[in-house]
Amino acid sequence: MREEEVNKGLKSDLRVWLLIAAVLFSVVMIHPWYSSEEGATTDLNYGLDLEGGSWLQIRLQGAVAQLDADISQTVPAIIESVIGSSIDVKSVTGHTGSGYSSVGTTVVFTTDAYVSDLQMDLAGIGESDISYSGNTSEIILYTNKQTLITQYLSDSLDAEVIPLSLGDSVEYEIRKEISQEDLQVLMSAVDGSILTEADGTPIYREGVRTETRDLTRDILSDKLNSLGLKDIPVRTVGEDYILIDFAGTDLTTAKEIVERPGKFEIRVQTQGNETAHVLYGDGIEKVGVVTFHDGQWHTPFTLNEEGALALQKIAIETGATNDPNSHWLYMYLDDNEIYGAPLSYSAATRLTEVPIYSWEASSGPDDDSKSEAEQLQIHLRAGALPVNVVLMGSGQVDAALGAQFKKQTLFAGLFALLAVALVVFRRYGKKEILLPMVGTSICELIMILGVAATINWQLDLPAIAGIIAAIGTGIDHLVIITDEVLYEGKLPSKKVYLERIAKAFGIIFAAAATTTIAMSPLVVMGFGALKGFAITTIIGVLIGVLIARPVYGKVIKVVLDEAQ
Repeated sequence: MREEEVNKGLKSDLRVWLLIAAVLFSVVMIHPWYSSEEGATTDLNYGLDLEGGSWLQIRLQGAVAQLDADISQTVPAIIESVIGSSIDVKSVTGHTGSGYSSVGTTVVFTTDAYVSDLQMDLAGIGESDISYSGNTSEIILYTNKQTLITQYLSDSLDAEVIPLSLGDSVEYEIRKEISQEDLQVLMSAVDGSILTEADGTPIYREGVRTETRDLTRDILSDKLNSLGLKDIPVRTVGEDYILIDFAGTDLTTAKEIVERPGKFEIRVQTQGNETAHVLYGDGIEKVGVVTFHDGQWHTPFTLNEEGALALQKIAIETGATNDPNSHWLYMYLDDNEIYGAPLSYSAATRLTEVPIYSWEASSGPDDDSKSEAEQLQIHLRAGALPVNVVLMGSGQVDAALGAQFKKQTLFAGLFALLAVALVVFRRYGKKEILLPMVGTSICELIMILGVAATINWQLDLPAIAGIIAAIGTGIDHLVIITDEVLYEGKLPSKKVYLERIAKAFGIIFAAAATTTIAMSPLVVMGFGALKGFAITTIIGVLIGVLIARPVYGKVIKVVLDEAQ
């Protein structure tokens, strides 16, 4: 009767069934298998240390500075290239200081050339009123210094420039590599300069803002992992560097993959081989699935309002709406053409009336065209990198060495488990204690690996170290439970057992909380490979405390009770 009560107690315990379900789910997710061709396989995702492969470190090109310029010099530098004629600035009124101000600036200038509203809109420096007197055009421009400096740098460097107001000053992020000396020369052309600190130090630094770095990392991660490769971790290192691990990929292929993503741009053919900018990747709102219809493969994409208006405006201006075959649209990635085609006649006709938001890029009918359409989908979906990148370092881990590391970590884990079992058996001298303790540790290991397989977490050496640390912490907790359960070397009464098990779990929960809190900064701050160590340690501790150890506390009492 006693044995029936024991079995009934375990069978009806929800914690036991939760452990069984978690272990079975983990086995399914790990999916261990064996085949004569591949040998033993699983769905676990191994990192560079265990799989072999290569790593690359890239640097973001850019500069951040605070600048000043003479409005009366900056306006001609921008406008004259747009209208193709010189201008005469008559007056500059309003706010003319170097910092941002809600008070705008009014610039009045004249020119002998005819200036249209479209030309002023294309200049992109503010609203304007145009009047004509004989052969003279008089323009009243409503703008501000921040807009003028941004547009001047963007036009001069053919790069994106992002201003950021800092109260009484404006910081300009130039998303292109330019030295302090070259930037000073460029600003001197408009009677400007790089602002300085109180001690005379120029407010300039190479690199980009943290937000731009993180955006580049996210876009790279999205684009690289869309290529169908194994999960590729993309990590930031410092302010201006990104580290990418390519497990199972040789160094040459890794370089080709990284060089593939870059700055996406659409341009339109003007005359001959000359093209004009239409929009960057941020003008693309969404990308659809590659489809086959009308005898061709198509990559659908949708422009946002700014992108659609920009495309309509440039198509009308260049004449693409009247003669599409002479004014192709081209897509570029890091200045390399990846796609080119003329507007369809129906699209060209429609653009003369309204902007078009939904587009399809057709490639052809064959398998190569399908691959081209899929590759274009990746470029469009990931968007444009905010800045260009340059390779700063690389390395490679041989696949054979990675396989050796994998075997060594397996042997190390088995040896550690065996050593722990011997120590436990020597301490207690009872197989009734040894088997549940070792079985609980194995269940914890399976569940940790199951979580890793579920979230596609890459197991590298730091992650393996985290798993071993979690299992070691688990053994400590099981020893605490066992010592508390065994009262003077034997199983106590139920009342005493409940008191001592509550005390044991109080200690365990406090220790688990301490470990989790200690590891959290490594997860949040993301210190490279240490992040994997911290995450696996925290996962292991949580699995043990919430699932495995409560079951062990129940099982050890039942087993010892049965053995008496």
